[in-house]
Amino acid sequence: MKEEIDSCYDVTIIGGGPSGLFAAFYAGMREMKTKVIEAAPYLGRKLPYYREKFLFDVGGIQAITAGKLVEELEAQARTFGPTIVLSQLIEKMERLSDGTIRLTSHIGETHLTRSVVIAIGGETLVPQKLELPNTKKYEGRHLHYSVDDIEQFRNKRVLISGGGDSAVDWAIALASIASFVGIVHRRSDFRAHEGNVSKMRNSSVHVMTSSQIKEISGDEEHIELVMLEQTETGNISSLEIDEIIVCHGARPELSGIKDWGLGIEQNRITVDAWMQTSIPGVFAAGDVVDYPGKLPGLIAGGFMEGPAAINRAKAYLDPHEEVRPIWSTDNEVLMAIHSRA
Repeated sequence: MKEEIDSCYDVTIIGGGPSGLFAAFYAGMREMKTKVIEAAPYLGRKLPYYREKFLFDVGGIQAITAGKLVEELEAQARTFGPTIVLSQLIEKMERLSDGTIRLTSHIGETHLTRSVVIAIGGETLVPQKLELPNTKKYEGRHLHYSVDDIEQFRNKRVLISGGGDSAVDWAIALASIASFVGIVHRRSDFRAHEGNVSKMRNSSVHVMTSSQIKEISGDEEHIELVMLEQTETGNISSLEIDEIIVCHGARPELSGIKDWGLGIEQNRITVDAWMQTSIPGVFAAGDVVDYPGKLPGLIAGGFMEGPAAINRAKAYLDPHEEVRPIWSTDNEVLMAIHSRA
């Protein structure tokens, strides 16, 4: 089906994490028609994996949970009404005869845009799944790789699999609301923050180290029983469980982006000081980029790189117009919102 001309956007941001969301906000200030496409069914990239964890390195904020930061970033990004598309992994990018860029997702949906900002963090993150029989029928219902609402576990028997910060954080958070919380880790020692490990061990959480999930059983709707294997002895035990949270981390995946003709070194897209890639009209920001002096892993870095990419995209779209600096204090829409608050 032929795309309508008004479906073409000034800029499409691939990735709905901190860098992408702030770039969307800034693009709104620049009066650009903006779309954000995120592969996951939620915004925030890695942040929802440790929603209850506190972050202390966001400028101007003493401490904020990852979940709260996602909420604030999303609210800010939506200020100027961008189109937000979830659960679509962009696999193909091609330039049409009129210069428009066509993006195609894994479900075949196409998106037309005049410029692109790639902000997929440390590549597209694919959760490390629990590879056992019967898992697929419970995924998204009673077998979870991320958690949006902690209340769904109230008065439930919950088993957490993993030994890192996310697993330990969830064990602590759920201890006060679930009827039972167990954590199973295949190693003898946890890789999480020592203080949190001590807090967990001193709580009601049932800790099972040197153990792993061997089998899950239940009916078509609910998990009923989990078989656990003690890795040192091979002994098998059973545990009645309602919900399972798997915190085995996520593997990075650049997916089809590697075939787009971008300059890529060590799984990072090379850009210049303006976040311009090797393809005209295609920019990148955040942990997916590399350039001399790049400071990886710092959210604040993406907050600078996103606007830099948007400014350059604006100049690319209007090469005969001077792209002057803008500030939020001069924006009439923001001032109107503030005056009503």
